[in-house]
Amino acid sequence: MADGFLKQASLQTAFKGWKWLVLGMLFYILTALGWFLLLKKAKLSTLGALYSVSSLVFLALLSIFYFKEKLSPMELVGFGLAVVSMIILAKYI
Repeated sequence: MADGFLKQASLQTAFKGWKWLVLGMLFYILTALGWFLLLKKAKLSTLGALYSVSSLVFLALLSIFYFKEKLSPMELVGFGLAVVSMIILAKYI
């Protein structure tokens, strides 16, 4: 979500997007706190892979539905593979 807020801030003229920027920074702080708590309970290798893939999936959905961006056929294939890998990785948490 933080990346989506930063994207929204970057689309504003001059520095009118400062509220989006602050919101994005707050979400990054919350993410770091969440990492801290999750790393106490699971392996870094599994969490790291799951976080990376889930970020890609979420950002793709955000770009499609909120920013109305189009994905190429190859990007859609990658999106599908990312979803499959998330399902597989979720079994190891």
